[in-house]
Amino acid sequence: MAYFHSQNKVHDLSDLSLKRIKEFKLLPTPENYELWFIYFSQTDPELVKEINSAVKRDGGKLDDEACYEIFQEFLSTDREENTVKLAGDKIQQTIQNVNDVVTSTKQNALEYNAHLMRANEGLKEHKSQEEINALLTDVMSGTQNMLDRNEHLEVTLEQSARMMEDMRRDLEIARKEAMTDPLTGLGNRKAFDHEIYRMVELSQDDEYTFSLILMDIDHFKKFNDTFGHQVGDQVLKLVSRTLKQGVKGRDVVVRYGGEEFSVLLPETNFHGAMKVAEILRKEVEKKEVVNRSTGKKIAQITFSAGVSQYRKGEEIDVLIERVDKALYEAKEKGRNQVVSAPLDR
Repeated sequence: MAYFHSQNKVHDLSDLSLKRIKEFKLLPTPENYELWFIYFSQTDPELVKEINSAVKRDGGKLDDEACYEIFQEFLSTDREENTVKLAGDKIQQTIQNVNDVVTSTKQNALEYNAHLMRANEGLKEHKSQEEINALLTDVMSGTQNMLDRNEHLEVTLEQSARMMEDMRRDLEIARKEAMTDPLTGLGNRKAFDHEIYRMVELSQDDEYTFSLILMDIDHFKKFNDTFGHQVGDQVLKLVSRTLKQGVKGRDVVVRYGGEEFSVLLPETNFHGAMKVAEILRKEVEKKEVVNRSTGKKIAQITFSAGVSQYRKGEEIDVLIERVDKALYEAKEKGRNQVVSAPLDR
């Protein structure tokens, strides 16, 4: 898994992770470090929920065994590897089954050809009616056997085609699930990594450019602390829908982690990205949290954002750090605003 955070944030997350490992008296293994790093970065909401539930269930702490089980379930590559391995095994078995049937059918065709040749030679000789009938019976038997084998081959090929289609669909579902945030339905950090790498590759063409928006819901912790996590989840879903509806087809909206979102804008320069960010800010600003039982408005939703255009040859983490600094500048200036990270900064 790739991680793109600002330098200061990486240090903060690292400190929190090591502090938690020490607090819970855990072994300082790479698995434990990664587990708590992801937990504090809030980049995997399902992992966060699982850890919170486990901590509550186990009396406020987790031991090494519990941490390892959660790591295996959420962060280990074993699940994806097992999915691919299972699909590979099925494909291999399907190919073997088809090869076996094709080989058998080919052998049967050779035998059938031999039957016909013997019958042809036999009919050239002076044969009694009884011998001719025997030859014809042999040919008919061979023909029927050939038809049966061909039918078996057809059925096997149809089954194999269905199985291959099922495996293709299962792999596509697994791929989408691996790149989708389960709460909002947006792409997750893995999807973000995939898309930004793709855009950087495309940007090698002098005519191509893209821009990045990073945004953070203002005072989101207060939503959770004041109204509960269910309201917090509803806020995340509402913001997600608003962002998704506010961009065009090729733009990529991602839940970057926790209450952070990102928008990748292909073939969009700095000025275009600023316009998009401001439009999205105004749309989100219109949204309010309403008490469903009373209909009373209890809070307004806003976000702060940082924006910049990709610089040719720039490292991805440098781009993200530039935009992240602009995001924090927006927060320091009072929130609910968009700040740019100029190309020359």
